[in-house]
Amino acid sequence: MLMGAIVMKAVASALRRFPAFNGFFREGKFEPSSAIHVGMAISIRGGGLAAPAIRDADKLPCDELMNRMRDLVQRMRAGRIRSSEIADATITVSSLGERGVEALYGVIYPPQVALIGFGKIVVRPWVVADSIVPRSIVTTTLSGDHRVSDGHAGALFLVEIDRLMQEPDQLCKITT
Repeated sequence: MLMGAIVMKAVASALRRFPAFNGFFREGKFEPSSAIHVGMAISIRGGGLAAPAIRDADKLPCDELMNRMRDLVQRMRAGRIRSSEIADATITVSSLGERGVEALYGVIYPPQVALIGFGKIVVRPWVVADSIVPRSIVTTTLSGDHRVSDGHAGALFLVEIDRLMQEPDQLCKITT
């Protein structure tokens, strides 16, 4: 299973517990979304960036998420994306890890209220049970709209994403 599907699934699953990061800020108020449509930031050949949505990402197993992610990238780069896929995203996930970037501090796509950024996986020394061992680490960041949420809620959301990613086999079985 590729890391992209795992991070997408972790974000989508965590949003069930933290709905303040899933929706839109329009006309001076937050509109939470009951659906979880995770936008995936994709660089467009020739320049630019778009974030089409994987609809109901929380309900999909990781293998299906991976298939949909590949499909979106191919169609986006071929110019065959549907306008509804661009408009439907309720949150965006962006990763520059494959480009060698260790940390990404993203910019929210209005009217969305949050963006989750993932850096590249790096091996670092880590203390586990009083021993220093090598661990694969990924920096995960949150850009959030403070009109809707605060840093405390954001920290809890990131901790939930981390918890879910610790057991990818279990995570990938989750469907609703």
